[in-house]
Amino acid sequence: MLLQLNIQNFAIVRSLDIDWQSGMTTITGETGAGKSIAIDALGLCLGDRATTNVVRPNCKKADLAATFEIKKNKMARAWLKQHELVSEQANECILRRVISVEGRSKSFINGSQVPLVQLKEIGQLLINIHGQHDHQLIVKANQQCRLLDNYANHAPLLSAVKHYAQQWNKLNKELEMLHQSKQQREAEQQLIQYQVTELDEFSLQPDEFATLEKDYKRHSNAQDLLDSTLSTLQSLSENDNFNILDSLRECSENINSIARVDNQLSNVATILSDTLIQLDEANNDLTHYYQQLELDPQSYAIIEERYSTAVQLAKKHQISPENLVNFHNELKQQLASISSDETRINTIIEELEQTKLHYNESAEVLSTSRQKSAKKLSKLISKSMQELNMPHGQFVIDVGNNKKQDDSKDVINTNGIDAISFQVSINPGQALEAMHKVASGGELSRISLAMQVILADKVITPTLIFDEVDVGISGPTAAMVGKKLKQLSKNTQVICVTHLPQVACKGHQQLFVSKLTDGELTETQVSELNESNRVKEIARLLAGDKISQHSLANAQELLAS
Repeated sequence: MLLQLNIQNFAIVRSLDIDWQSGMTTITGETGAGKSIAIDALGLCLGDRATTNVVRPNCKKADLAATFEIKKNKMARAWLKQHELVSEQANECILRRVISVEGRSKSFINGSQVPLVQLKEIGQLLINIHGQHDHQLIVKANQQCRLLDNYANHAPLLSAVKHYAQQWNKLNKELEMLHQSKQQREAEQQLIQYQVTELDEFSLQPDEFATLEKDYKRHSNAQDLLDSTLSTLQSLSENDNFNILDSLRECSENINSIARVDNQLSNVATILSDTLIQLDEANNDLTHYYQQLELDPQSYAIIEERYSTAVQLAKKHQISPENLVNFHNELKQQLASISSDETRINTIIEELEQTKLHYNESAEVLSTSRQKSAKKLSKLISKSMQELNMPHGQFVIDVGNNKKQDDSKDVINTNGIDAISFQVSINPGQALEAMHKVASGGELSRISLAMQVILADKVITPTLIFDEVDVGISGPTAAMVGKKLKQLSKNTQVICVTHLPQVACKGHQQLFVSKLTDGELTETQVSELNESNRVKEIARLLAGDKISQHSLANAQELLAS
């Protein structure tokens, strides 16, 4: 419940602290005194949009803070814990909003700065504000459906229906996308199939191109290789007149012989011996290479053709020849993916049928429950309307089917298959019609209030605020409205801004709003009325500015009732 509201430099409020009680609190005051200012300030604490004119003139910022008790509010505690904005022992939640004169604002929850959207999220779990025109919302189909479902505790059934509806819509979108791209996929499939077939026929193996390139270079330069190898062998060993190996062997033998005389030549002798051994090995390897090297025009033609084809295919696909095998594999994967899209279409069609079956089953269960609950709620609201000075009032909740008979397209709605319509009859002999066609603003307000009282035990927020919802009501009806609001306050904290004495007298706490001015600046103040002042205020509401003994007696009688 709401415990305290602190307002600093907001509109015509300089400084204001309001302590709230449980039960029912009524707020009264003269016209134009600013009875709704506290509600407006509270709305900003709950995340309403701020404008620059909310800051009091000649001030830099407005500072607003609302303190709520959350000891018994499990949903609010869970939300705060999830966002790490409350300790385990904390039983209070403080929402704060600071708005600069330039229109910028900062939001805080329990001292931590948060995005504005989080104020809105937690606010929905703490308080529910009904403005002067909010009763007009009940003529909207979605609001009517929500009210019936709240009364019947349909959250689990709605969750199942919503799950299958969302799944069906998701599958439908995927199917539509696949159908839309089908022609494009077919053209793409033909191209890729041609490319894959071409690469399949060529059948280049992993690392084959590197081998091809090496063989191609060797065969294309085979004559140069033969000539150079033979020339080198001649110089090394095969020239009878002079060759390097014979000359080096002679040098090595000479140095080895004199090294035995002078050991300073031992290192030179060793180097020459090692060099002779290495050069002899090189000569043997080169001889072997020369013997294996041969000119084979037929092999060369095969290698040249395959190498050239690989280069041409790589150029055609704008890749390097080394990546041709990987590219081939990627194309085969794309082809398989396109083929799987066609398979997916058939699978989706089957899944849609199954999902639709589950949806219809869940929606039928929900619809049956709605029809039963609609009959019960219709009787309760009809009785409450009659108590609120509509003696012949009849209220019927019609649960129809939201699918048009001439519409062959499936209707999958997250709220189920029902079209909920609130129908009323106010006068004897009047046929039932849609509520917005026959009910006046005052009647709509009373019907809305009747619903709030009936649904009080379903309300998830511990605080309800009514901002002059009794506009257009007077006399015996006003007395019954006050009685209904007090009845509502047994289950939840009720705060009501009112101009009716019959409503104001029912509050457990009454606040009076006054406006003071020195000719230059205006200031709104709020004070809690004691018993004697409350009698005077009720008398003022009854008689106007001229309070008589008769009006005072009537006020005392109202407060005692």
